[in-house]
Amino acid sequence: MNFFKSGLQSVLGTSENQETMTGAETVERLVDRVQSSTMLEDRRDACRALKALSKKYRVEVGAQAMYALTQVIENDRTDNEIVGYCLDALCNIVSPDQFEEESENPHISVNIGEQFTEMFIKHPDHISLILSHLEEYDFRVRWSAIKLLTCLLANRTKEIQEVVLVSPMAISRLMDLLVDSREIIRNDSLLLLIQLTKGNANIQKIVAFENAFDKLFDVINEEGCADGGIVVEDCLILMLNLLKNNSSNQQFFKEGSYIQRLSPMLILTEEAEEVGMTPQKVSNIHCMLQIIRVLVSPNNSQQSIAACQKIMRSCGLLETLCRMLMSSGIPPDILTELINSTAEIIRGDGNNQEYFNQVLAPSNPPKPAIVILLMSMVNEKQPLVLRCAVLYCFQCYLYRNEVGQNDLIHTLLPSTKEVPATLTSGQLLCGGLFSMDAISNWFSAVSLSHALIENQNQKEQLLRSLVATSSSSQPTSLLQQCFNLLQQGQFKYQSKIGILMFLIIWLSKCEMAVRSFLSINGTISFLIAQITANEHDENEYLIQGLCAFLMGICIQFNDNGVEGNRRDDLCQLLIKRIGIETFSGKLNEVSKHESYSKAGKQPQIRIKSPADLLLDYEFCKLFKSLEPTVSKLITSFTNGNESVNELTISQEASSLVAQYKNIIREQDHKIQTLNEQVKQLHLQNESISSKLTETQTSMSQINDQNILLRAQLTAASSSGVQNQHSNMNGFYDQHATKIHELEQQVASLSHEKSHNETKIQFYEAENARLLTEIDQFGATKENESTNEKLRCEINELNSKVEQMSKDQEDLLELLADQDLKIKEYRKRLKNLGQQVEGDDDEDD
Repeated sequence: MNFFKSGLQSVLGTSENQETMTGAETVERLVDRVQSSTMLEDRRDACRALKALSKKYRVEVGAQAMYALTQVIENDRTDNEIVGYCLDALCNIVSPDQFEEESENPHISVNIGEQFTEMFIKHPDHISLILSHLEEYDFRVRWSAIKLLTCLLANRTKEIQEVVLVSPMAISRLMDLLVDSREIIRNDSLLLLIQLTKGNANIQKIVAFENAFDKLFDVINEEGCADGGIVVEDCLILMLNLLKNNSSNQQFFKEGSYIQRLSPMLILTEEAEEVGMTPQKVSNIHCMLQIIRVLVSPNNSQQSIAACQKIMRSCGLLETLCRMLMSSGIPPDILTELINSTAEIIRGDGNNQEYFNQVLAPSNPPKPAIVILLMSMVNEKQPLVLRCAVLYCFQCYLYRNEVGQNDLIHTLLPSTKEVPATLTSGQLLCGGLFSMDAISNWFSAVSLSHALIENQNQKEQLLRSLVATSSSSQPTSLLQQCFNLLQQGQFKYQSKIGILMFLIIWLSKCEMAVRSFLSINGTISFLIAQITANEHDENEYLIQGLCAFLMGICIQFNDNGVEGNRRDDLCQLLIKRIGIETFSGKLNEVSKHESYSKAGKQPQIRIKSPADLLLDYEFCKLFKSLEPTVSKLITSFTNGNESVNELTISQEASSLVAQYKNIIREQDHKIQTLNEQVKQLHLQNESISSKLTETQTSMSQINDQNILLRAQLTAASSSGVQNQHSNMNGFYDQHATKIHELEQQVASLSHEKSHNETKIQFYEAENARLLTEIDQFGATKENESTNEKLRCEINELNSKVEQMSKDQEDLLELLADQDLKIKEYRKRLKNLGQQVEGDDDEDD
């Protein structure tokens, strides 16, 4: 403090009124000294004093000295000491934090730094001026410039990003800071780059292509990888900024073999497993797992996801994660993120799913990792976030995995073989489905439903499943037991919602399952009672909407195989007991519910409390696809509609319509076959067009070479050259004749190709006409003659397409011969050491 007073006195003098001078007056005199003094030392002392006052009297220094300090930075840039004082003073002025010295002043605004930042950046040249000082190696200047830019970015991120983006070499200067030998410069530059790259894809791309990933991995290795300190975490956060929502950088990261460098960092030593992880190591590993998830996020393109999944399997990253997953001593938050990361690596990748299915836990005897995870999911004592992660992992394992779906359903079916005394995934899910825990009911129901998605065969196979709720009770079908659970009064709303979603997915597009469900006594009466009940709770509205949708599924996929519950019976019952308007209103309750929009955004479950577990992502997809069809089907009925509609046709007419449907299906299959042949012909035509283009390009190059050769021969003066000229002219004439013949062949082939395309267009038009006629099929036997006619026409089309395919093959052979001849002539010219040119008019 004495030093500050002596310094201030050296600048302002020793006046008797010094003690009573206000802060504003002191700043005013210092600013005047900075602007008017001709001696560098005086200006330096004044700037040092302004820096000292900039915390306690931030408003006064910012209001009066900002312009003066900026001028000093520009005019006295050769003096590193005074530049450092000015940069520090400006940093204090725009700082987003409040200083202790300001706590005594109640009039200081919380966002005062943001206000001064807005004033400072009104002149974009100020930012460029600060960026230019990053080239100065002096510690005081470089470090102060980094801190000032960081404060400015914290207050006005978007505006500073725009200025940096248009400033020449600005990002290159910032990237050079990462290799500074002084750790504090390097570390603070990391914080600056983290702030700079937030939400700006263009800056992210430039930073990535400035070799950022290599530099960051070098720093991570220097700091000890996962065992390193906060600097490792900062590097990983910056890497995460560069990759998140940036497909270009993700592609660059994948092609640069950076994924392979992540795997060694996640390998845990035996000592780490025994001792445990430090909080910093937990943060580091958490960031690494987030980087992995960014690369295989379901929001990315399928092509990019598949490529990254393949690399992660081949480089051993998936193996490392699975080994860590089965290790002991993993903190809960890391375990949760580890399960989510593994889930997205295996999602939709058959090889990765098969590998995950073979992972065994180190137990005695060894158990499959899937079984261990499912045990955690149905255990109500486990944290909710962990149980949600296990569900997501299991869903990703079943996603587009028909083998995994079949294996799960197989564990639920009766078998004559001796069953080993081991707990299976199906038994765990059934146990969770019938437990007293509503969350376990919901998890188990959703898990079972994912085993039936787009798997028609397993929907029918699951009808054979038998369950026994107690040792004394007789086994009953799983379908019957699910309906029994719905009828229980003490069953909580989440349990009902889970089972209703399971039944809807099971019955959708499966007539056999619908028939079995309608054969159970009281199913339709129960659904009608639920739909027409007077409820006022949002969750009860959702249950009513699901019941309405389930009833619509029973109508939509009804094969009229259950007496009294045929399509027209159910529709008439719906009209009389519920009403179409009421039914439609209840159906709309599903899409109106808040959980519908949340669940439909992403496959992973993100909730804040157990009460948020309502709808599932795959169910929302199914509802979105089928709800319009069900609504249209139901609303097409009116009380007076007794004829014409398919749902009120007599049984004999329905049988006749079914026969015609079979005929139409066969014809539709044939038409699809023809369409595939037409597509192949299109591809062949495209190949021919490509060959023609290459041939024309080659001839154009030969013509250019001929022109050059002529010019060279004309300029030759010796007799030997003249003789060679004469010989080459003769050879050229012969070659030109050959080229002319080839061009005629090309023209002929082009004409033939054009003719074939005309045929293809004709056949496509015929296909369209046939489809139109098929749509006009009615329910009378008079269409049989039309069917025969269509069959004849389709057979005729088949023969024509086969003939055209043969013609296309002949054309390809001719093009290949022509290409060989052209190559042979060019080779002969090259052997003579000359280049042959054609006339200008041959270019066309």
